Amino acid sequence: MWALSALLDPLESQAAILPQAPAPFEPPAAGSNSPTKLTGAFVSAARGGIKTNWVIAMPPGQIGLLRPVIALHGKDGNAKMMLDCGVEKGLAQLVKDGKAPFAVVGVDGGSDSYWHRRADGTDSGAMVLEELLPMLSSMGFDTSRVGFMGWSMGGYGALRLGAKLGPSRTAGICAISPALYTSYTGSAPGAFDSYDDWVQNSVMGLPALSQIPLRVDCGTGDRFYFATRQFVNQLKTPPAGSFSAGGHDIDYWRAQLPGELAWMAS
Repeated sequence: MWALSALLDPLESQAAILPQAPAPFEPPAAGSNSPTKLTGAFVSAARGGIKTNWVIAMPPGQIGLLRPVIALHGKDGNAKMMLDCGVEKGLAQLVKDGKAPFAVVGVDGGSDSYWHRRADGTDSGAMVLEELLPMLSSMGFDTSRVGFMGWSMGGYGALRLGAKLGPSRTAGICAISPALYTSYTGSAPGAFDSYDDWVQNSVMGLPALSQIPLRVDCGTGDRFYFATRQFVNQLKTPPAGSFSAGGHDIDYWRAQLPGELAWMAS
């Protein structure tokens, strides 16, 4: 089922990857001075049998089991988006500051999947919950409780998948500039297949999101600001995070990341 590459970076190489069972995870040696990164790929049945790349970023010098935070990319993004936002440097700073270490896992979900089942039968959300998490467990990561974070389309996906996994297994959700819509007609083309699809996959009013620690960050100049404000206002418990000056862009996301990772560590 799984197709991994221990020697090649599948995000940069077009070489064929032979199917094999995931190798047990071997933590980096204590005292390492640089962040550690693992890359690989598997063939996802949930995504229609296509190669799905993953990236795991870990803080340096960790010798114990790590819990993963699943990082979901935005529209037209890929598994590397969390690296572009500065996750490696952020994880290194966390352990330097004495915070609890964890791993951050990026995975390809498709350019506009919106992390839910689509009319063509593909389901990037199911890929995360039913394929990626078991793979991480087989590699030695502690998936008894996991975190979710995501940007834009991935922020919406983090809320949806964290709620779907449930309070007993979701330690926390950090939604950054989440792509939320107050109506189906106002949603981006391709985000949902129909009005019913939008209704069935809405994160508004989900009971689980009132039982899971949440952080929501969104710029006041972001096109999703008003829908995100509406989402926050309907929560029973105000989430962590803030609405501050900024737009829907990488500069805002990089600026918010240190605080978000520290919140995840807590």
